[in-house]
Amino acid sequence: MKTNIVCFGEVLFDIFPTHRKIGGAPLNVALRLASLGINAQIISRVGNDEIGKELVAFIQANNVPTDTIQIDETYTTGEVLVQLDKKGSATFTINYPVAWDEIEISADAKKAVKNSDALVFGSLVCRDETSYNTLLSLIKIAKYKIFDVNLRAPFYGIELLNNLMLKSDFIKFNDDELYEISEYLNSPFHSLEQNILFIAKQTKTESICVTKGNHGAVLYYKGKMYYNSGYKINVVDTVGAGDSFLAGLLSKLLTNEKPQKAIDFACALGALVASSEGANPKITNEEIVKLMNYPS
Repeated sequence: MKTNIVCFGEVLFDIFPTHRKIGGAPLNVALRLASLGINAQIISRVGNDEIGKELVAFIQANNVPTDTIQIDETYTTGEVLVQLDKKGSATFTINYPVAWDEIEISADAKKAVKNSDALVFGSLVCRDETSYNTLLSLIKIAKYKIFDVNLRAPFYGIELLNNLMLKSDFIKFNDDELYEISEYLNSPFHSLEQNILFIAKQTKTESICVTKGNHGAVLYYKGKMYYNSGYKINVVDTVGAGDSFLAGLLSKLLTNEKPQKAIDFACALGALVASSEGANPKITNEEIVKLMNYPS
């Protein structure tokens, strides 16, 4: 049987200075999971507008069901203004309120989560009470909860983050997020590994992964640490690289691949996305294997 993963949260258009691309962290994860052979679904909401219809059509064309994408008659489809620095790192201006702030609890959403092996969610979607309350209802019925932290100022606070971490089985941070949240929680530690163990103990979370940009990632899984030091690529833009990393990691861990193989695969996939334009470039398994230097 195939693994079923449901992602919850924002679907939107990233507006770059010269072009626009479909994005939103939970959608990026779902699209990448589908490309890796996982049954992926997205629970979200778009406006009853042309870009909302375009977004839904794109999702359908990429083998992700759209029956849990709601249509909002009041708010427009989400848009995010993206600015890239000389190194390809992005900063975001996120419009509010938009359709994905008003995701409602529904029978379709409950059914999707009940029938799934895991639920993936972030903190950004919790900026509005409606979507946040819907997420809390779905977390209660999810078998395995994966929190992709994804901090976007000013849309978070330590109380929210701590509540979501306490409800999670698996947490994914980038290194800046890990240190920021560890400091909020008064961690006495300085090293990345010590702070991973600190968060794990504070939140009773069994599995934590921390990405380190072009320096790879660290995975704490079933009591052990696993490392990848990254792959050399030319960065075009980093938008969506962490989302594809998470999708690659989950596609392996949740199908019982060895953790080291999983983190190597995820780092290679994330690097290839960072070497391409936009959050959802086409990446083949052959390209990933070639970058990993493993025999196919």
